[in-house]
Amino acid sequence: MSSRLQSLRAKLEEAKLDAILISQPENRRYLSGFAGSAGYLLVSSDAAVLATDFRYTEQASRQAPEFEVVRIQGDIPRWFPPLASRLKDRRLGFEGGDLAFSRYQKLAEAASQMEGMRLVATTDLVEALRAVKDAEEIRRIAAAVELADAAFESVASAAVAGMTEKQVAWDLERHIREHGGEAVSFDVIVASGPNSALPHHMPSDRLLREGEPVVVDLGARLEGYCSDLTRTICLGEPNETFRRVYDTVLGAQLTAQATIAAGMTGEEADRLGRVVIEQAGYGDAFGHSLGHGVGLAVHEAPRLGDGSADILMENAVFTIEPGVYLSGWGGVRIEDVVVLENKGARSLTRARKIDFGGKAR
Repeated sequence: MSSRLQSLRAKLEEAKLDAILISQPENRRYLSGFAGSAGYLLVSSDAAVLATDFRYTEQASRQAPEFEVVRIQGDIPRWFPPLASRLKDRRLGFEGGDLAFSRYQKLAEAASQMEGMRLVATTDLVEALRAVKDAEEIRRIAAAVELADAAFESVASAAVAGMTEKQVAWDLERHIREHGGEAVSFDVIVASGPNSALPHHMPSDRLLREGEPVVVDLGARLEGYCSDLTRTICLGEPNETFRRVYDTVLGAQLTAQATIAAGMTGEEADRLGRVVIEQAGYGDAFGHSLGHGVGLAVHEAPRLGDGSADILMENAVFTIEPGVYLSGWGGVRIEDVVVLENKGARSLTRARKIDFGGKAR
């Protein structure tokens, strides 16, 4: 946490800020270690304060030893002026992408009580730090990936025609919970047949049938960190459309994984997989980004997609997840979590894939 605070303070100096108020939950945890659901960090060149209410003060003291824990009560105008008055700082940054307008109004009201206080909206100061993972973060993500892999392997091998999408989704979540997961990273997606043409379909009572694509998208949260895994399976013998689409998506994913390199932009990385799908004639059927960062949040920087200027750096962890979605038939998506190293992207995901012959891969 000490090195993370130093990095943030360097960014504050670059931005000509005297201090910053951190409200975004993952940023709060990243900088302090505090995992509670409420609180703020106030960080300056010589102060690090964690302000939270009665429910969390003891927890905060245990989890954030490098921060002064201050108990607060009521709205921002009540507790912020006394807290900030102890500091010499007057040019105060806040997280513009997180603070709701109503909370901003209360912060502005509090700032108006302090002579010379100026509020400055910031964007992605901490998120840019979080985009590059340290060894401990990579270990935790890898453990979450392994748990999701195991859940998929267990449930997919037992899936049969006649089960509902909801049944499969619950079996996946239950496996994660029963094997040490804190939670799922997001609501599990199980989409069968025509439903698999909807990238974020919510599991329904539809029965799984042989010969249809079944998209399974899940993630585990472990020690605060997330994983994200998508596989597409077929119960029974796949037809020619499934074989063709699956082979296209798998080719796009493997191509991107083999050729992504540090220093590329997110847009450049996206093109590596997208061009394979376009050349196969499915360009209009791939409507989302190639991937996204994974860490304390299941979607974070960097973004691998059209228009993304995010620079992919060594030790960034992100997904590679091309897909093709055909209305009325269904879809195929394949997603791995990778860590970018000096020799390229290394997959943390080990869950099986299939080839167009339907065999394990």
